[in-house]
This record gives sequence, structure tokens and C-alpha cells, in this order.
Amino acid sequence: MASSMSGMFPGQQPPGAHPVGGPGGPGQPGFPGSATRVPGNNTLVDELEASFEACFASLVSQDYVNGTDQEEIRTGVDQCIQKFLDVARQTECFFLQKRLQLSVQKPEQVVKEDVSELRNELQRKELLVQKHLTKLHHWQQVLEDVSVQHRKPSDLPPPGPLAFLEQASASLPPAPLKPN
Repeated sequence: MASSMSGMFPGQQPPGAHPVGGPGGPGQPGFPGSATRVPGNNTLVDELEASFEACFASLVSQDYVNGTDQEEIRTGVDQCIQKFLDVARQTECFFLQKRLQLSVQKPEQVVKEDVSELRNELQRKELLVQKHLTKLHHWQQVLEDVSVQHRKPSDLPPPGPLAFLEQASASLPPAPLKPN
């Protein structure tokens, strides 16, 4: 797959052709190991990476930390984020176009991927159903245990409208007899 991705981006350079820039170098300042950007020769991935680094750099830059104009800081950060989102949309569009080409050239491959995704989703949902059934059985058992504890025959009052009075009077001592 890596070989099929080679050359798919406009102006893509071979791997390892990017010189490494350090802090203060031609790459993004403060990011050791970031690749030097060559204007006009960037790939979408390079632009996406550069815009992400610019977003991050704008958030940690000393200019913004020491800056007093909050509106200027907000505008700069918003511009960096907007550029990142634009490049991300372009990258997504590129991959969607490649996906469309693949579906035209090899429709059986797309069907295989769809079947695989559906199987994975079905397996995930079956596991979720099993998890919920386990919880359901657990709580049914808890409910049954609680209801059994509350149904002891000695605790149940006898049926009838005067059941409470009959139970209460049974526990009272007999009343003394009055002499006539």
C-alpha cells in the first residue's frame, strides 16, 4: 500500500529527502526534527503537518504569552486553526477521491471491506448485548433476593380489612376483667 501511495500527492518528494531543521532553523521554530518546508513543493501531508505545527506554535509562542492585545492573539490563533482546517478538508477530499477511484477500479475490494466492517460491527454489538444481558440477569437476581426477604410468612399480615387491628391486638396482653 505504501508503494501505491508514492507519488499520489502533487510534488511529493521521495522519503528522506526533507532536510531536518532545528530550533530557529528554516523549519518551524522550536520544533526539533521538523522538516524544512520548500515553498511550492509541499504535499498535502506536509502542509497539514506545517499548519498543525503553526497552530501549536501560536499557542505556546512567547509573542502571544507576553502580548497584551487579546484580540490580536485571538485573530492569529483563529487564522492558524482555519488554515489547518482548510488543509485537513483538502486532505480528506484527496483520500475520498482515491477511494472513489478504487471503488471504480476494484469494486470487489470495496465490497470485501464493507463486509469486514459489518462483521466487526455485528461482533461489537453482540458483545454489547451480552454485556447488557449479564447486567440484566444480575439485577433480576438482586430484585428477586430483595423480594424474597420481604415475603417472610410471619411478617405478612393476615388478609382482611381488620388485619392490622387483629395483628396489633394479638400482641397486647389480655385486658383485666372488671368485677361486677
